[in-house]
Amino acid sequence: MGFLPCPLPCQTKKKSSDNSDQTQSRYLSSDSSSSLSLSSRSVSSLCSYPSLPSLPSFSISSSNNFHHCLATLTGHSSYIFCVCLSLAGKHLYSGSSNGEILVWDSYSKEKIVCQSGSAVKSIVIMGDKLFSAHQDHRIRVWKIDNDMPNRYYKCIATLPTLNDRCMKLFWTRNYVQVRRHKKCTWVHHVDTVSALALSKDGSLLYSASWDRTFKVWRTSDFKCLESVWNAHDDAINSIVVSNNGHVYTGSADKKIKIWKKQERENKHTLMFTLEKHKSAVNALALTENGYVLYSGACDRSIIVWEKDSGSISMVVSGALRGHKKSILCLAVVSDLVCSGSADKTVRIWKRGFGKSYSCLAVFEGHNGPVKCLNAALDREKDDDDSCSGNSYLVYSGSLDCDVKVWKLWVPNYL
Repeated sequence: MGFLPCPLPCQTKKKSSDNSDQTQSRYLSSDSSSSLSLSSRSVSSLCSYPSLPSLPSFSISSSNNFHHCLATLTGHSSYIFCVCLSLAGKHLYSGSSNGEILVWDSYSKEKIVCQSGSAVKSIVIMGDKLFSAHQDHRIRVWKIDNDMPNRYYKCIATLPTLNDRCMKLFWTRNYVQVRRHKKCTWVHHVDTVSALALSKDGSLLYSASWDRTFKVWRTSDFKCLESVWNAHDDAINSIVVSNNGHVYTGSADKKIKIWKKQERENKHTLMFTLEKHKSAVNALALTENGYVLYSGACDRSIIVWEKDSGSISMVVSGALRGHKKSILCLAVVSDLVCSGSADKTVRIWKRGFGKSYSCLAVFEGHNGPVKCLNAALDREKDDDDSCSGNSYLVYSGSLDCDVKVWKLWVPNYL
């Protein structure tokens, strides 16, 4: 285990001659026995629909001069489903299909910090706690003890907690119908927990699941505060939360829904439903100010949604196209949008004046679909570069079992 240096620029893989544009359902799930339909897991791409105009864009022909692969992290032995960067940016966490969570320090030292036996679908970090979502329908909470040698990690809770389960067990009103002949208490997820998100102040944890629901948990005592059942008509694949508390969910039912919390009732109600994608929505990303939402789907397009002037609704600005297969993950940093695809590449898009976008770079080097992304400003960039441009670090996890660290420099004139 360790890291492999990558050449500069990264070598590109020869394009496959197979034009079937179909991929296996295992790209999103290693559990073929789940009750949800195959369509909610498939990453096979549909043809790109011309109903939405492509946003004005151009490609930088010399983009290889602006990016390179710093390292390939090779500690995992199974599919990588999620990556997460600590708030300080010093540690990178990656979760895989065999239930392991690895932490990387300086891209060369890896350590297995958590083992659960169930695929890790999402990771978020808040202070000294790490939350992980799993395929076994559970959320686990890990305490990070920085005072112990080599940073010690201990599982301190599994959600729903035992107290939560017991409190709801004996009241009929606490049960909901989850299948034709099966009921369970509303605090339980009954299928893979696919995504996690934290509120701005860190007091609330949001979880989305393939059981078509999302739940709200209090991070102080891990109590389940709310469960929105039948939030979608199919599996929920992504969830993001804006700074003002609005919740965005993307689903295999091709819809994106926006939810608002009603303070008096302490419940979330549906505000808007966004419908433009022609296939399953796999990923969502929101700008820091909450004005622009990006959604990626199996139709190969990234739709750009912007807040309508004078309204809290969002309207379509256009679509970013270039990937040859399904969009599986998105990340936003500054004015850049990073997209990972089943075509094994990562594309970097930059918003320009008006509504124009430029494709700054195409990262090629993974041998499998790119399943997860994270991006951040490079805190260790050279002082000489600070006046001429910005430097970014992009982390990509793939079903080839590798995590790659990319460095991207964006000159001011672009």
